[in-house]
Amino acid sequence: MKLSSRIKPISYLKANAAGISRKLAEEKEPLIITQNGEATMVVQDIESYERTQETMALLKILALGNRQVEEGKVRSPKEAVKLVRERRRG
Repeated sequence: MKLSSRIKPISYLKANAAGISRKLAEEKEPLIITQNGEATMVVQDIESYERTQETMALLKILALGNRQVEEGKVRSPKEAVKLVRERRRG
């Protein structure tokens, strides 16, 4: 869907909140809200929001892992298994 059809003024949001909610749930596309001609917010359905949050969390974990590799804070698989076994014993 074209982005230009997904941009609405805040007055449209105020007047059509229930319908917008249904449409967002069906279409899974965000709606950009403007105020005084400037984009001020993005409205989206809860499922899309939750997926976005999960994706962001996974990307943060990936970035942390990459940083740890760059800093040399990694162990070989053999070392990791040995460390786990030692901790379990004692």
